[in-house]
Amino acid sequence: MTSNPNPQSGSPDKEPASEAQAAQNALGNTERAELATEPSRPEPESEPKPKPSLGRLFLDNLWAANTFTVTLLSLVLAIVVGAVLMIISDPTVLSTYSYITSRPSDALNSSWTLVSEAYANLFKGSVFDPEAFSGWLNGSNGWEPVLAPISETLTYAAPLVFTGLSVALAFRGGLFNIGAQGQATIGVIMAALAGFLLPLPPGLHLLVAVLAGALGGAVWGFIPGILKARAGAHEVINTIMLNYVATYFLTWLIVQNGVQDPTRTDAISKAVDTSAQLPRLLGDNLRVHAGILLAVLATWAVAWLLNRSTLGFELRAVGANPDAARTAGISVTRTYILIMVFAGILAGLGGSNMVLGSTASALTPLVVAQIGFDGILVALLGRVKPWGVLLAALLFGALQAGGNRMQSYSGISLELVTVLQALIVIFIAAPALVKAIFQLRAARAARLQTSLAKGW
Repeated sequence: MTSNPNPQSGSPDKEPASEAQAAQNALGNTERAELATEPSRPEPESEPKPKPSLGRLFLDNLWAANTFTVTLLSLVLAIVVGAVLMIISDPTVLSTYSYITSRPSDALNSSWTLVSEAYANLFKGSVFDPEAFSGWLNGSNGWEPVLAPISETLTYAAPLVFTGLSVALAFRGGLFNIGAQGQATIGVIMAALAGFLLPLPPGLHLLVAVLAGALGGAVWGFIPGILKARAGAHEVINTIMLNYVATYFLTWLIVQNGVQDPTRTDAISKAVDTSAQLPRLLGDNLRVHAGILLAVLATWAVAWLLNRSTLGFELRAVGANPDAARTAGISVTRTYILIMVFAGILAGLGGSNMVLGSTASALTPLVVAQIGFDGILVALLGRVKPWGVLLAALLFGALQAGGNRMQSYSGISLELVTVLQALIVIFIAAPALVKAIFQLRAARAARLQTSLAKGW
């Protein structure tokens, strides 16, 4: 067996590469090497997308499930449902629907007349009355009737600002202050007692009466605060029970000697001295008083406390996560007590407005009305933000003031105003429902639901 004379010839199954193929391979390797050494050329940049205009951004966010849109549409839904309730509750209008198939115009016209007049009187009684303005222009009446609707709205709104701030402040600290009603009751008792029992000069007398109301609310807020901090007792149960204690204490106190009006046999106290009453802002013919100025000042103070102060930071930290706040060195016990004391001060100031302002001048079993419970609705409507609470209180004050005229001129029950208030809060508390009804974009619906679940 002979060996291959040319060992470089390779395998017998493959022919050796020709010179042309070798040259082509060498040229290909050279080109690849040159391409590898050349710097990479940047791809042409795509043209930047133009930024949307401010108007476009506004329109995109307008129909999204954000706070403003949900609140506004909740008002619209409440007005619509209120209109339906008006129609159902009016026998004359409701009778026209029995023959709606033959004469639909009767039902539509009567419904529109009833609802439009009712809401027109609601507006005239709370914001502006065109007839009074026309009378002022032609000299048939003075300027007081023109400002009377605003005066009534501010009068009703002033105590609601304080009780709304009381509930909102406790919310931000992680506590549910149901006891604003009881704290306002003790506040009105202390303010009234200081108003007709202490013989003091005019400026000092008012100051002492206001401070007495704040002190009474602070004491009534301290009790559930210390029980929550030291014993772990739930503030909701404590404050509800203290509401009853305060209410029955007021009923008992009014008929005691030295407190009850000696010229009366019913349950009413002596009248607060004029030196202890809040001054009226627009003269004796209009009821708005300096309590609304104190309410605005209290709103600013609470906003500063929450957003600018160290105590406010600790309060918000405890409200967000008590365990994390305790780990960070914040005294949760001290914070809980301070939260309820400040909440009681605010509610007590709201109660003092009821007897030192122009709403009443003496103690009666119903002198506080429902401002504490209405304060819960105001706080929820205002998203537990101080300035939001102020705006919500103005809305509720307008509903109350306009409801009086709506009842007098249109024959609509005043309880319907309470129904409107409840409907507004129900729709605001259910943003998913509003989003589904109006087909809103889900831009911030998840965040709204999370906020509602956490108590904002």
